[in-house]
Amino acid sequence: MLKTQISDAAFADTKPHYNILDGLRGVAAIMVLFFHIFEAFATSHLDQRINHGYLAVDFFFILSGFVVGYAYDDRWGTMKPKDFIKRRIIRLHPMVVMGAIIGAIMFYTQGCSVWDVSVVPVVALLIATLLNMFLIPATTRTEIRGVGEMFPLNGPSWSLFFEYIGNILYVLFIRKLSTKALAVLVFVAGCGLASFAVWGPLGDICVGFSLTGEEFTGGSFRLLFSFSAGLLLSRIFKPANIKGAFWICSLFIVALLAVPRIGGAEHLWMNGIYDTLCCVVFFPILVYLGASGKSTDKYTTRVCKFLGDISYPLYMVHYPFIYLYFAWVKNNDLTFEQSLPGAAGVVAGSIIVAYICLKLYDIPVRRYLTNRFLKPQNNM
Repeated sequence: MLKTQISDAAFADTKPHYNILDGLRGVAAIMVLFFHIFEAFATSHLDQRINHGYLAVDFFFILSGFVVGYAYDDRWGTMKPKDFIKRRIIRLHPMVVMGAIIGAIMFYTQGCSVWDVSVVPVVALLIATLLNMFLIPATTRTEIRGVGEMFPLNGPSWSLFFEYIGNILYVLFIRKLSTKALAVLVFVAGCGLASFAVWGPLGDICVGFSLTGEEFTGGSFRLLFSFSAGLLLSRIFKPANIKGAFWICSLFIVALLAVPRIGGAEHLWMNGIYDTLCCVVFFPILVYLGASGKSTDKYTTRVCKFLGDISYPLYMVHYPFIYLYFAWVKNNDLTFEQSLPGAAGVVAGSIIVAYICLKLYDIPVRRYLTNRFLKPQNNM
C-alpha cells in the first residue's frame, strides 16, 4: 500500500495518509529549525547558513495542496464548504493558539539590542497575544517586537495566515476549476513567482512574514503557486514503484535547503533562478516520488510516523525558543561554536515540547472540537 497507517495528528477516520510524505514534512520542519538557529549569525540573506531553509515553506504549501486535493476533491457531493472550513480550523488552529501562548509566556525573557522587550506594556503583550491567537496580522501600532513581523510572538504563524487564505480560495473557486484551468492557474502563478524571485529586489523568495507590499506580494505568489501546484499534482498523480523513497527524498530535501547562497550580491538573479527551480521542478518531483514510495520496513514506517506527528507542532512551537537563543547570542556576543550547547538545547527542547504539545494538547483538543462541531457523517 502506498498509503499506510493514520498519523496521530490526523482525524481518526480520515483517509489513509501517504506516510512517506508525512515523514518528509518532518524532515523539512527540522531544516526550518536549523535555518532559524543560524539567523542569529546572519547579517543578510547573503551569508545565512542553511541558506535556503526558507524554501521549506514552499514545500509545505505544495504538500498541503496535494493532501487537500487527495482528501477532499471527491467529497464535495456530500460535504459543504462550511464543513471543510471547520475541519481545517480544527486541524490547524489549536497549535496556532499554543504557539501564541508560548510566545507570550517567553516574551519578556527575549530582550536584546535588536528588540527591547522591557519597554512593552503588559496590555500591549495581551493584545498581541490575542491577535496572534486569531491569526490577525499586527499593524505598526501592535507589532510589539519592532522588526515588522505579522506575528511578533511567533513569527512562523505568517505561513499559517497564507495557508488559511489558500484553503479559502480552494473552497470558494479553485476546487471548481477543471484540470486544464487549474494548470493555467499554476502556470500563471509560476510566472509571477519566477518574476519575483529572479527580478525582485532580494533575489530570493524569503518573504511573506510582513504586511509590506513586497513581503505580501511575494508571500501570495509562494502560496498561490505551490498550493495550486500541489492540487494539480493530486489530480494527475499516477504512482510509480519507488523503493527507498523516504531516504532518497529526505537526502534531497536536506541538500536543496542547505545549498549556500548563489550568485552573491552581484548576481541576485542567479539565486532567484535556483529558488524558482526548487519550487517549480524539484519539489513537485519530490512530492511525486514520496507519494509513489512504499515503506516496507518497520523502522522507516516508525520514523515517518514520528516525523509526521511532530512536524506541524514543531513548526509552530520552535520560534519562541529561537527568539530566546537569538537574544542570548547577541547579548553575549557569541560565535556559533560558543553557542553550540544552546543550539543543541533549542533543537532537542523544541522537539520535546512539540511532542508534549501533540500528545497532551493538540490531539485531545482536536478530538473534542471534532466531536463538538462536526456531525458524524462529516467527520471524515
